[in-house]
Amino acid sequence: MSDFSPGQRWISDGEAELGLGTVLNCDARSVTILFSASQETRTYNTRQAPLTRVMFGSGDRVLSADGWQMIVDDSKETRGLITYIGEDSEGNLRELPEAKLADTMQFDQARDRLLTGQVDRNDWFDLRFRTLHHYQRIEQHSALGFAGPRIDLIPHQLYIADEVAGRHAPRVLLADEVGLGKTIEAGLILHRLLLAGRVERALILVPDSLTHQWLVELLRRFSLNVTLLDEHQSQAHGSTNPFESAQLVLASQGWLFANIHRQDQALASRFDLLIVDEAHHLDWSPESSGPGYQCVEQLASEIPGLLLLTATPEQMGLESHFARLRLL
Repeated sequence: MSDFSPGQRWISDGEAELGLGTVLNCDARSVTILFSASQETRTYNTRQAPLTRVMFGSGDRVLSADGWQMIVDDSKETRGLITYIGEDSEGNLRELPEAKLADTMQFDQARDRLLTGQVDRNDWFDLRFRTLHHYQRIEQHSALGFAGPRIDLIPHQLYIADEVAGRHAPRVLLADEVGLGKTIEAGLILHRLLLAGRVERALILVPDSLTHQWLVELLRRFSLNVTLLDEHQSQAHGSTNPFESAQLVLASQGWLFANIHRQDQALASRFDLLIVDEAHHLDWSPESSGPGYQCVEQLASEIPGLLLLTATPEQMGLESHFARLRLL
């Protein structure tokens, strides 16, 4: 550790966000540093202080406390204090004592930390390297997205989720019978795609009576923080698009299907995956199609991924069933 002198500028290795510190006083055992930018004062043991002396070299751009900048050409040291010499932005030759350096200067970029001598111990680097190595192994594991959820998997759920989530932009109809876990399958697929980085934003449309059930299940079982959007929440966003306020949006079908303006906003929000529960309610016939079908048809034409969930795909007739298959 270098000798400390009042007026010198130092930076904290562990708290670079504090900015440049100024030595207030020091003795053989301790040194007191004032970080004016954050209004913090720290006292360190002189032998073990996690501090690095701030020293600039030729070609570095420095900022003064008065707001003007200078390119350093040379420097001189007097009684332990450095004065920088160089040209300001107008080409004038000026001198800048280190005590007049801006307090807000930070060194959080790798190059800046290297040039100012802010280097970590090798064991810290080794720890980061091993952590990243293990994280990479986890990301490449075949069970990514399936091991974390709080569920008791049934074999067919795992098979379906793995098969569908393995596709780049899955567009499928999940038509298991009642009680066989279509919601779990959809949650697994969504969870896997999010962790794999193939989906960043998803829109989930469910019947009005199931909105809170989906909200709770996704949070409790998959730790997914989903935003429940309704007209009250939408109006709170004013003129901005409410569908762009979150990455994962849950909305009731009754609300969205009846509101053309909100449908247009959803279309403009660039979702990666659309999930529609109780999809058999999307009514279609050669003569006319219901508002729900029309809404989902428009969304499905813009959103790459689509999951339709229904336990009774033929409830509204074969024509409606094949019309829903056409959405895929």
